[in-house]
Parts: sequence; C-alpha cells; structure tokens
Amino acid sequence: MSLDPVAVKEMAENYAKAWSSQNAQSVAAFYDENGKITANDGDPVIGRAAFAEFVQGFFDEFPDLAISLDEVRTVGNRAVFLWTLEGTNKETNNFVRLSGWESWLLSDEILVLESEGRFDAEEYERQVREGI
Repeated sequence: MSLDPVAVKEMAENYAKAWSSQNAQSVAAFYDENGKITANDGDPVIGRAAFAEFVQGFFDEFPDLAISLDEVRTVGNRAVFLWTLEGTNKETNNFVRLSGWESWLLSDEILVLESEGRFDAEEYERQVREGI
C-alpha cells in the first residue's frame, strides 16, 4: 500500500493544529480506535480513549501548548512527523521549546495505527526546571 504524500502532509498539518487546540479528543481522532503510541521506549498507550488521556496530561502541564510541523516524510504506509513543541509549564512558569519526531504506521484511511515518538527527555526536564 502506498499513501498519497500530499494527503499525509495535510493530515500531519491538521494533527499539529489539533495538538495546539487544547482539545485532547481532536488529537485522539487522528488515531485508529485501537492505535498505539510509545514515547522514548516507555510503556505503550493503546486505544483512542487512553491516548486522549495521555494528551490531556500535556495540555494540563502546558496550557498554551503549541505543536508545529517541521517536516513530514512518507514511504508507502509509513510517515515520519517531525515537530517542535512550545509552551509554558504550568508549575514552573518556564517556557519550553523542544523538537522531536513520531514514526507512524498509517491505515488506508490515514489514521495512526502505531506511533513511536522520540525527543530528548533530559533536555525537556531541564527546560521545565530552568527554561530555554
């Protein structure tokens, strides 16, 4: 199966907008009902409902969270979504700017079946504590 790269890019743009919406359900809607995400080899989050809870945790931590699409690359039914997160941590009031990526396995409907995300966790924690 080979997905249309233009359609995947449009999906990635809308996914970034959803992350910036403060609406966890709108982010979760990009995942298959039984989709799975792991971040930095952590425990997988499985299912759209569980993913919405996962996303809400970021929104609670960063009330002004914004995710921007840096680049998307596609091959067949796989894509890599490169992103930048920006926001002010609610507890420390420090501004955080961090880049990372998600590697996706996509369905024919361009829903995320599996996502493996990566970011620099040590830098993230440092910025939460100290700012950029």
